[in-house]
Formats: sequence, structure tokens, C-alpha cells
Amino acid sequence: MSGIDVGEELGARAAQARALALLRIRSRALAVVITPAAVAVVLFAAGAQGHLGGAFWDGVRWAVAAVAVVVLLVAAAVAVSVARARPAVSPTVPVAEEGAPDLYRLVRDLADRLGVPAPSAIALTPDCDSWLEDRTHRAHRAHRGAAGREAKETAPVLVIGSPFLWWMRVAELRAVLAPVVAGTDSSAHPDIAAARRFVRGLDAAVADGAAPGRGALRGAPVTFAGWVARLLLRACREHAAEMERCVAATASMRAQGVDYALRIAAQEQVGLAYAGWDRLLTRVALPAWRMGRWPSRLDAGVVSALTELSRRDRLADGFTSRLGERPACDLLEEPGVADEATSLLAARLFHGGPAESGPGWAPVDWQQYPEEVVDRKWRTEAARLHRVLDAMGVPPASAADPAVPTLARVMEHLAGPGGPGEELAAGIGAAVARDDARTPAPGPAQPAPVGVGPDPLDLWGPDPLPLFPLQPPRTGTELLADHVAAMVCCAAVDTAGAAPGLDWLDGPALLVDGERRADLATPVLSLVEDGDPDPLRSWLAEVGVRSDKPVRLV
Repeated sequence: MSGIDVGEELGARAAQARALALLRIRSRALAVVITPAAVAVVLFAAGAQGHLGGAFWDGVRWAVAAVAVVVLLVAAAVAVSVARARPAVSPTVPVAEEGAPDLYRLVRDLADRLGVPAPSAIALTPDCDSWLEDRTHRAHRAHRGAAGREAKETAPVLVIGSPFLWWMRVAELRAVLAPVVAGTDSSAHPDIAAARRFVRGLDAAVADGAAPGRGALRGAPVTFAGWVARLLLRACREHAAEMERCVAATASMRAQGVDYALRIAAQEQVGLAYAGWDRLLTRVALPAWRMGRWPSRLDAGVVSALTELSRRDRLADGFTSRLGERPACDLLEEPGVADEATSLLAARLFHGGPAESGPGWAPVDWQQYPEEVVDRKWRTEAARLHRVLDAMGVPPASAADPAVPTLARVMEHLAGPGGPGEELAAGIGAAVARDDARTPAPGPAQPAPVGVGPDPLDLWGPDPLPLFPLQPPRTGTELLADHVAAMVCCAAVDTAGAAPGLDWLDGPALLVDGERRADLATPVLSLVEDGDPDPLRSWLAEVGVRSDKPVRLV
């Protein structure tokens, strides 16, 4: 037996030992519940046999019986609450086997090589991670429809990060998925599966007990059940963490015999994909979501973002040479449909957009992004800036037509005495808050319309969207700097022949003579924070922007 086999066996035994420790905690809790009933049975049996007679013992017997009945009723209520609690499920886009036969074949072949059960299904998530997820709860089976209710499989679902399919090659994806798929062996172990169901049920009961919106009468039992479940979770915490650690170590050891050398190289691509995905969401997708547009090809955009990174960063040299190999998204029959579905899910998770497209929530293609998002964003912010200046009674620029908005008006005001930037920043912050308040606040996930597939967020619960906000609220100074930069960009487009553009790593970009100008932030900050207009005037003169000319606003 090799060292890997020995380590795998030891890891499996350690995981099983931790699972048994969790089940013993459950058994002890059950023993505490039935102890009063057992004492009552002993007392009544002793009385029936002529022992422990008299009025005193009769009172003790009935008092203990009453306590036992109350404890059993409370325990039954807690057990029902835990059983009815619905464990959280990660929002994903399901991938049917007929829509990705090659991907299912790859996963099954991988499971055969590892000697483990194959996952029951595959789903995509807008994240750079992959994991196995147990969806055998009756609520999860009902969510999958009649086929899910009739399904008998207990294997978990394989969740794959959608950016991996577009950036990784087929061989790299197989190497990365090997230790994940190897975890199905532990999921099939009855002790580990029972321990996981126990812990997940407690976790779901705690979440239900903390959920708002219930009245005092209706919420008291659920809150009490959540309190009991929290006590049990504290006792289970160490054993559950160690069990999962042992399961992961066992799966990693088992997967070392499958594409181990390639997996080391593929892990570099995992880190790179994560960096590109984070940059794409925060710099490119977020401005579009704020404008009521959702990019419909985010996964394809990861490839463009990472290709751009490879051109800028010498450490990424050679990564684009991989693009000649077969990408893993070719394992899907319709990769464009899957990309659009995960892109919409990402918009809902990270921004809180609606479940369907509409007049104020429309998809946008990357070719339309500069006009539909960048130019519209700049002119909307410039218009808001001038509305705030009008409300503050700021006069027009001395050398410009008072009837039209100009950049000179903004510069003269910020360069004036008395630090006017703070007041303007406060006004901009208040205006942004008012505009956000007029926008309907996203609420809990709504049921899918009739004839449409199940909503990926149906199983998440009543938590309001977005579930994972990308950025904290911006300060007034940051908002003012963004609005002044937008005004400068509008002036450059209208008076100097510049154009809006898209930078895959930095989002909206100003193109002058076809080249991106990335040096605007410094002079804008000098004007906003220090009241010094000279750096911005020099920048405008270099680009050829006329600050006294009118600017078209939204």
C-alpha cells in the first residue's frame, strides 16, 4: 500500500470518527429529552408493584409525568421546526445533460477514474469556485419538478464556476475538478451523510429563527427552536469543521493519481480567473448595472479581460498562448445561452436587478457598451452635477453662454474661495441618494412566471437582493470626483472628437485618437480636493478640450 493510500485511509477514518462524534451529540440531545419520560415510567412501574407508595410518591409520579409530557411536546415542536427548515442552496443555473453531454461525459469519466460515484447533476455559478452541494432535501427535490421528485439518487450536485468554463482549457478543467468530484465518495458514506444532514438542519433552523417578519405569537416557537439549534451547533462546531477538513484532505489525496502535474499548473489559472472576474464585475459590470443595463456575456468578457492583462503584465506572458487549445465552454451545446443565464444571475446576486429584462433593465452587448453604458453614464452624471449647481445658485461661467451647461462653470466654482467642494460633494451625495430612492428597491426573489423554469433564487429564502454587494457606499468626495470626471469626458467627446470606450480591466474609458487616456484622475482630484484647476487646465489644453463650449446632457 502506497503512502497516498495510507493517508487516504487515515483521512477517511478521521472523517468518519468526526461524523460519529456529531451523531453522538444528536443521540445525547435525544437522551436528555426522553430522560423525564423514562423516570416517569420507572416511578409508575414501581407504584404498580407496590413500591414507593403513599400520597407523596403519587404526587412525584404525576409531577414527573407532567414534566415529561411538556418536554416531549417541546422537543417534538423543535424537531418539526428543524425538519421543516429548508437548508440554504447556492443560487445556480442548472445544466441539463442534453444541453452539455460532453461535460457530463467528462465528469463521469473522471468519477470512474477516481472510483467514486458520479455527481447527480451539474450547475453553473457566477463565481470562481467549484464544490459539491447536497440537494436531497424534499424542498430541493420539489424545486426540480416531477423528475426531481421521482429521482432516487443521493449523490450531490457538482457546482462549477462559470468563468472556469470560458477561461480554462478542457484538460485544465478536468484537473481542477478532480479533487472536487473525488468528494462524492465521502458524501455517499452513511455516517458522514447523516452528520451533514444533522448540521445543515440545525443551521437552517437557526436561520429561520433569525428571520424577521413574524409576529410575537407565531415567531416565539420558531425563535425558541432556533435558540435550541444554536446551542447544538456550538457543540457541533469543532467536529463539523474537522470532519469537512478530513473529507477535503481525503478527496485531495485520492485525486493525486489523476492529472496531478497538470492540476498544479491549472491552479495558476484559477487565481488568474478570480482576479479577472473580480475586476470585470467591479469595474465593467457594476457601472452598467447602475445604468439599468446588464452585460449578457460576462463569461466571454473574462477571456478579453485576462487577455488584456496578459498584454499589460509581464508576469502573465504566455497565458494567451493557451487560447489556441479547446476551451472548456465547448463542452456546452449552447454556451451563449449559459453565459447569458449566469450573467443575469450575477447581476441579481451582486446588484439586485430584476429576474427578467424590461424597459429599465435590458441586456447589453459588449459592442454596444460604450454607447449604451459609458456615454449614458457620463451624461447622466454631468446633468446631475449641473442640477445640483442650479439648486445651489451657482452662476454660469463668466466666458460662456449662461443658457447652456459648460465645464468652465464647474471649474470656476470648485476653484473659488471658501472650499466650495465640500458643499458640492454633500449636494451630489444627496442627489444620488434621492435618485436611488426613486428607483424601486429590489426585494426578495419573486416566483418565476408560468411556463418559465424555476428561479435560481427560489431556494435561497426571503433575504433581500443584492445578496453580495460588490462595493461599500461611496463618499461624497468620491461621487463628486466621478461627476466632475464625467463632465470632463462629455466635454472631450463634444468638443475634441474623443469617444467613449471600454477598458476590460478598468471599465469606462475615454479614447482620444483611438488611444485610452488614463491620466484624468489626478488633475480631477487636484481640482476637487485642493481647489487647484491648473493641472486640469493643462490636461484640457493638451487634449484640445474647450471648457467654455456647451455640453450635451441627458
